[in-house]
Amino acid sequence: MTEYRYLKYETFDDGKVVRISLNRPERRNAQSRGLLVELDEAFLRAERDDVVRVVILAGEGPTFSSGHDLGSREYLAESTPGPSQHPTYGFNGGTRLAAERRMLQEHHYFQENTKRWRNLRKITIAQVQGEIFAAGLMLAWACDLIVAAENARFADPVGPRLGGAGVEYFAHPWEFGPRKAKELLLTGDAIDADEAHRLGMVSKVFPVEDLAQRTLEFAQRIALVPTAASLGTKEAVNQSVDAQGFQIALSAAFSLHHVLHAHWAELHGSDWPLAKEEDGVPDWRTAPPVALAVKDSVGGAWA
Repeated sequence: MTEYRYLKYETFDDGKVVRISLNRPERRNAQSRGLLVELDEAFLRAERDDVVRVVILAGEGPTFSSGHDLGSREYLAESTPGPSQHPTYGFNGGTRLAAERRMLQEHHYFQENTKRWRNLRKITIAQVQGEIFAAGLMLAWACDLIVAAENARFADPVGPRLGGAGVEYFAHPWEFGPRKAKELLLTGDAIDADEAHRLGMVSKVFPVEDLAQRTLEFAQRIALVPTAASLGTKEAVNQSVDAQGFQIALSAAFSLHHVLHAHWAELHGSDWPLAKEEDGVPDWRTAPPVALAVKDSVGGAWA
């Protein structure tokens, strides 16, 4: 039996449904390298198991995922050379220098793994609540369906707070629509669960206290569909989106993402690849809460 440090792995209905839960609630399920590596293993474990039909991706605690872990002690320990460094910093570009190292590492651990989970040979459902920010969006968007709690908020504030152009898996125009994507990326504002449902990004919305049970019931219903039919449906839709240019768009946006990383690192003469306060962004550690985008206010509303 695999032991996980950062996840929970549960089975239901004699193994037909699996629930993988991010388990760093004290860090709002921020995505450390250790968590991402374990998540990849857990997804592949479910994929290998022919009994499994549906995989639920959830998050323990009040927040699904607040994004990448940028500064916790655990992150610093796993990313700094020494006995506590995660082994993945020693390969897949980890021993290269400067922008090449950063781009190769993010290619493998941020973009390619998200694409692999999107194409998993199971039906996947994201069960989300609270904050789904930045890289939290990547995890939800990798899933075939999203079930949200009424308190869910979706945002990518990377531009206004870090000087970027969105996260590494740039599905924003496909999920939000082009103009809404520009608005949300330029303001850093969030949309709520009802707006996400109206846009078609979210399938179901339930009270927080009912979210886990109702998502499980939804998964159980989908698990009744013959696997050949469910996977055929998934592949037909994914191929249709890919034919519209989705994969090419991801690669193009990823390149721009790293142009901005290189810009900030060169500007500051350091290895810090993000904007700083002197560049006109707030300190991300003390920035005010993400506001909710509203149609009759240019400033947004505090959620």
